[in-house]
Amino acid sequence: MRKLLLPFALLAAISASAYQPQANPMVFGNNRLTIITPTLLRLEYAIDGKFVDEPTLFAIDRSNALDTKDIDVTDLGDNCYEIKTPAVRIWYKADGFPFSTSNLNVFYQLNGKEKKFTNRKIAKNNLGGPVETLDRVTGEIPMNDGILSKDGWYVIDDRKSDILVNDWLRPRDTSTSLQDEYCFVYGNDYKAALASLGAVSGKVPMTRKYIHGIWYCRYWDYTSDEFLDIVDGYDKNDFPIDNIVFDMGWHTNDATVGTGHNGHLNWNGYTWNKELIPDPADLISKLHAKGVTVSLNDHPHDGVRPHEHNYADFARELGAEDGKVPLFDLSDKKYMDAFFKYAHHPSEEMGVDFWWLDWQQNYLYPNVRGLNSTSLSWINELYYRDSQRLGKRGAGYSRWAGWGDHRHPIQFSGDAQANWPMLAFEVKLTSGSGQGGCYYWAHDTGGFRGLPNPELTVRWTQFSALSAALRVHSTKDPKLDRRPWISGEKETDAMRRMYHFRAQLMPYVYSNVWMTHNTMVPLNRNMFIDFGDQKESFDQPQQFMFGDALLAAPVTSPGEGENKVASQKVWFPAGEVWYDWFTGERHEGGVTKEIAKPLDEFPLYVRGGHILPMQPYSARPASAVLDNLVMTVFPAASDVDNTFDLYEDDGISLDYKDGKYRISQLNYSQKGNTATVTVNPAKGNYEGAVAARAYTLRLPALAEKAEVRVNGKKSRVVMVDGVPTVNIPKTSVNRPVKVTFQVL
Repeated sequence: MRKLLLPFALLAAISASAYQPQANPMVFGNNRLTIITPTLLRLEYAIDGKFVDEPTLFAIDRSNALDTKDIDVTDLGDNCYEIKTPAVRIWYKADGFPFSTSNLNVFYQLNGKEKKFTNRKIAKNNLGGPVETLDRVTGEIPMNDGILSKDGWYVIDDRKSDILVNDWLRPRDTSTSLQDEYCFVYGNDYKAALASLGAVSGKVPMTRKYIHGIWYCRYWDYTSDEFLDIVDGYDKNDFPIDNIVFDMGWHTNDATVGTGHNGHLNWNGYTWNKELIPDPADLISKLHAKGVTVSLNDHPHDGVRPHEHNYADFARELGAEDGKVPLFDLSDKKYMDAFFKYAHHPSEEMGVDFWWLDWQQNYLYPNVRGLNSTSLSWINELYYRDSQRLGKRGAGYSRWAGWGDHRHPIQFSGDAQANWPMLAFEVKLTSGSGQGGCYYWAHDTGGFRGLPNPELTVRWTQFSALSAALRVHSTKDPKLDRRPWISGEKETDAMRRMYHFRAQLMPYVYSNVWMTHNTMVPLNRNMFIDFGDQKESFDQPQQFMFGDALLAAPVTSPGEGENKVASQKVWFPAGEVWYDWFTGERHEGGVTKEIAKPLDEFPLYVRGGHILPMQPYSARPASAVLDNLVMTVFPAASDVDNTFDLYEDDGISLDYKDGKYRISQLNYSQKGNTATVTVNPAKGNYEGAVAARAYTLRLPALAEKAEVRVNGKKSRVVMVDGVPTVNIPKTSVNRPVKVTFQVL
């Protein structure tokens, strides 16, 4: 037995075997083993020894491989090798056959014990992932797989995927490429598994900031004045709004040819309906002046048809025969280039910010013509690419298309029924979907169709306030409208409370979007991702972490009495202490409680020892200038030293890829009952960044008569809404701010 330390070039001189790893990837004749991360392996077998290096829609990055210095190889003799990474130990026999249970074993740690993985792919304990859509769903349905499993491994078979050549789909030769498997072998390290997904499939990109704001949408044929009145209604009734969606009424409905959808030829269209919206550019300009972005509903299944205002130019560019309408064709680059040019770009030139791709044509176009790729996966890719053409970040809003679709955020969950079981399932689905790459759901808050139920809408709003976006939507029914001020007074007040909370929470949300971009750890996530060492974490489908500092357990059942009091079970992880956001009540970790809440509250808890960064209320929270940072801090269960990275950028451009952003580290440390909050000098810059800001420090658990010092000087404590608060005047973001105080 001989131990071989990389670099692998030494191996050829040590053994005369026909099969020798020379680098990473390691080639053994017709087999290739790539160690991508310590917990991710790629297994390939090609009859002709010609391996596939072109990307697929899932494996978009073929370049990543673990540095050889982190890999040890031992020659065991008889063409057998032991290969070690920092996380796994691989036994492999180079026998000339495809990777199998006979020639490959991977040993890993799970719950403190060594386990063996083989690529037989018999999975038993998957922890769930996203579904394509909730259209016509009325309650819980089976979830698809994610990469996380209690077994500690998962395999994605990529052999049949089309490849990308010059950024366009091409069929793959599966007659010679017999094996192409991505084996995630991570044991209990779920965050490592998610990072590995990013290593092969690309990181989830930064979204446009306003995507995470507050949306209004309704399937209704509104006029220009009515759209403006809706925004004015939000302002007059003290509700924030960032984006308004024009559903299908924005375009004409006089099509006479095409396949149509759901019995209608008019769902697809690109010519503005001048009867409803006489001057679309003027309307969009007025909405922009109010600080609101505009998105359009799009059903592209019939492409550009003869009734459209620019059809003649479109047909001429494609060289279409007279009288023959070109079929929508995702496989044809020339067609799709012309489609975007004539269908989308004219409206974008008027100021439309992004498109809602309401693709539902899987029965007609399940796959891209002549290829294995689903139409949904490819159309999401093409729409996202085109949305970046003017230097903006991509903006997708479409149904979930499977592995790799995390690169086209955000996702539309479809037309769910309005009922309590559906709300409960959306909670479960949202917290588990990041495990399959679907990081950002936006739901039809209140449900798409069903009888009006103000109480249900309030509870749905509380859930959506702790989601990627707070978006309302409903079907074309005069009884259904999700404007939050048109229900009863109690319901309106309860929803206003959550809309305001979401508006104030934007710095925390956006900073966690940055965290997700870098780590691939979801914004909404199951409890076991953070607390998987506690068995109770695997049995909490109705609660989730929202970032590192917030635990939410939305109410998903009707309440009783005048105040609609309803209960929800909440498990509080051990080793931590948790504080009720609404009441400040302290809950020790390691217990499960039944929490009863009136209509205007729900179980929402701040993790002790973590800074919760917020902003003052703004009617346009996604575009508000952060010149006053509000920080709420509850004490920890024991001594801690935690840092939150406050992330800022321009919110829309791709400049963040070039390092044009700012991070301010917010540190909370505690020793005994002495606590310190430090705002460290900002690092980095971007166009539009503030040079100075004020700070509002909220200290709900400040010790009675405690002295608070800011940069060594005694500071005044005032009571604001019953919370001890310290106001710090504007200071340069390049100067540190240090606050010390005593906690209870």
